[in-house]
Amino acid sequence: MRTGNGIILRLTKLTETSLIVTWCVEGVGLVKTVAKGARRPKSVFAGKLDLFYTAEMSWIPSAKSELGTLKELIVNEYAEGIRKQYKNTMVAGYFATLLEYVMEAGEVDDDAYGLLVRAYHYLTEKQCEWKAVVHFEKELAVLLGVWDGSSHPHLCLRRAFGGLPKNRATCESLFTD
Repeated sequence: MRTGNGIILRLTKLTETSLIVTWCVEGVGLVKTVAKGARRPKSVFAGKLDLFYTAEMSWIPSAKSELGTLKELIVNEYAEGIRKQYKNTMVAGYFATLLEYVMEAGEVDDDAYGLLVRAYHYLTEKQCEWKAVVHFEKELAVLLGVWDGSSHPHLCLRRAFGGLPKNRATCESLFTD
């Protein structure tokens, strides 16, 4: 059994009662777990699994696939402030999608976890500005060693990873209207 602090990046329906939960875990990296029975009303996970939540979690890694089994979690941060403003929620979603896009399962990078924690604290406390998105992209590009020092960070990320998540364009449109 493994334990760690993680931030929920994605929730995906697996069966009628179970979810796949994608995490960015401190000291571990990208982790995918199955939360068995999480969609049942009386589940031990009821009210504990939602986007942007930060939790202390325990899981059993699988020897056969990338999907471990989520055993328990204690939510430390519900990220309520992020949901107060539509822009902030959309940007938080982009940050989560971008991290998932550029990280590989099991790739250890504490700085990525720390970057996401700082970004979510910002989005909890302030109304998001476009420069925060650019800053996140730059910090991530530097962290991954793909920023050339002069190009726009999103271009460096796009070149290095063959594209960017589609929700970036949606986020950008929120700041240009």
